[in-house]
Amino acid sequence: MLNIKKTLGLTASALVLVLGANHSVAFDKKVTVSAIAGTTGFGADASWRFHENLAVTARYTNGLDFDTDFEEDDVTYNADFEMKASSVKMDYFPFGGRFFLSAGIMMPDIEASVVGTPDDGSTYEFNNRTYTAAEIGSVVGSATVSDGTQPYVGLGWRSSHQRGLSFFSEFGVVATNVDVSLSTTRNLEAANPQLQQDIRAEEQSLEDDIDKLPVFPVAVLGISYTF
Repeated sequence: MLNIKKTLGLTASALVLVLGANHSVAFDKKVTVSAIAGTTGFGADASWRFHENLAVTARYTNGLDFDTDFEEDDVTYNADFEMKASSVKMDYFPFGGRFFLSAGIMMPDIEASVVGTPDDGSTYEFNNRTYTAAEIGSVVGSATVSDGTQPYVGLGWRSSHQRGLSFFSEFGVVATNVDVSLSTTRNLEAANPQLQQDIRAEEQSLEDDIDKLPVFPVAVLGISYTF
C-alpha cells in the first residue's frame, strides 16, 4: 500500500512538473517593436506579449499630409489634411499564433485647413443665398474628421510569439466626430446675422457629406522585431 501511495505521489508530482513546464512555455513573455506606415502616418509601436493569447500594444504615427478637393453648392473646397494618432489597445490571439483581434482607444488628430473657391470665380451660394466674392472675400476654415479619444477595433497579423524579424499588418476602424468651421476673410458675418446663419448651414452641409461613413479606416504595414 505504501508503495502504491509512493508511486501515485511520484506520478502526481511528475504531472505537476510537466504541467508547470507547459504553463511556463505558454507564458514565455516577449516584446515586439515595429516600424510602421499607414493611413494615419508613419511611426512605431511596441507590443508586450504577456500571454499566449494576449498582448498590450502602444502606437504613435505622424507625418502624413495630403490635399483633396470636394464640392458643395458650386463652391470647391480645397482641404489640406494632416494626420497623426496614438493608441493603446489589447490584442487577442485566438489561436496562439500570428492572427489577432484588437480593441482599445485611439487618440487621432485628423484635420484639415480649408479654403473655398466659387466655381464661377465671383459668387458664393450658401443656404440658397448668393454672396459675391467682392463682398465677403474668401471662405476659409477647418475640417476635423476625428480627434479626442475614440474607440478602435481591428484585426491583424503579427509574429510576436516567436523571436526574430518579421512583417506586420493590421486593419481596423476608429470612430469619427466630424466638425467643420468656416468664416469669411472679411469677417462680414460678424455684422450680418443672415450671412452668419447661412455659413452655419454650409458647415452643417459639409459635415453631413464628410460624415457619411461613421468610421475612419486604419490600415498599417510594418517590419517587426521580437525579442
